[in-house]
Amino acid sequence: MHHVPDPAFDETRNPWQVVRTEIKYNNPWISVREDQVINPAGGPGIYGVVSMKNKALGIVPVDADGNTWLVGQYRYPLNEYSWEIPMGGGLVELDILESAQRELREETGMTARRWTNIARLHTSNSVTDEEGFVFLAEELEHGDVEPEETEELRLWKLPLAEAVQMAMDNRITDAISVIGLLKAERTLQARKQNI
Repeated sequence: MHHVPDPAFDETRNPWQVVRTEIKYNNPWISVREDQVINPAGGPGIYGVVSMKNKALGIVPVDADGNTWLVGQYRYPLNEYSWEIPMGGGLVELDILESAQRELREETGMTARRWTNIARLHTSNSVTDEEGFVFLAEELEHGDVEPEETEELRLWKLPLAEAVQMAMDNRITDAISVIGLLKAERTLQARKQNI
């Protein structure tokens, strides 16, 4: 195993060979395919991939006083309640910033004049191709919440530092929220140091 990047190693070469692929499940949000493959060691195998039809979008709204907002909802796959940054999905073909602005408005009723893309991420790259983006939203204005019919949401305004602490001590476990909160805090700290 190399401990430093080997400049001669070709990171773009795919060591997997697809023999056959078949869609096993499809709905408006996801599709699941099973590939018959030759693995990097040269042996036969199968690989299941969940393909998302949306980009995952998270927003960390921060006001002038350093407060943020979390959204609470019951997460069906986990069978537990979850506090998260405002988030949702944006169709792959749509502009991610416009989709993020829509999600913030729907879930919190807020709009923001300043948007910073602070993260690109993959949520679980061994089983899904889902790509996510997180935005820092600042210079906020408040309006009416417009939740989707499948959502029963609670809003919580709290200091960003407290939300970051919740991520650090595992009271927030959603990956996009943890990444978003930590990168938002780091982005704001770096901005202060450069002023």
